[in-house]
Amino acid sequence: MTSIRSSLRIARRLRSAPRHALLAAALAALGGCTVLQTYLPEPRSFGVYKLDINQGNYLSQDMVDRLRVGQTRQQVRLILGTPLVASPFHANRWDYVYEFKRQGQQLEHRTFAVYFVDDKLARWEGDEMPPSVMDLNRAAANRSLGYMPSADDKGFLGRFLDIFRSP
Repeated sequence: MTSIRSSLRIARRLRSAPRHALLAAALAALGGCTVLQTYLPEPRSFGVYKLDINQGNYLSQDMVDRLRVGQTRQQVRLILGTPLVASPFHANRWDYVYEFKRQGQQLEHRTFAVYFVDDKLARWEGDEMPPSVMDLNRAAANRSLGYMPSADDKGFLGRFLDIFRSP
């Protein structure tokens, strides 16, 4: 009786062996494919949490819009903050660099430089800056809330009661 059971187990294993071999071959063939890298986490990332890292000076478009030619270094520092890079070899240039990394992958990298002539702001250049945080919050509120009622709005009940009040 036991020999019949063992022979049935062996037969089942032999029938499923080609399926396992086919699955292993398919996984080996897709191993170099970017589909696996895109949708499956890397094995080395299991159990390891990587912090989101903001480095440098976060500048927004409203900060850049406040710059004017002829401003002093102190005025520029008040608007943009202390530069990340102030090289002694380029005393008339301040560099503002910003990087954002999530899970070890760099998602954003922006650079911005201001140039001085005779300690007055002469020009600036750099990557396109994101909108201000206030504009982003306003846009998000409009998307999520839709219509924002004012203080004068009577609401549904007030409009309903006005129907009966009017002669």
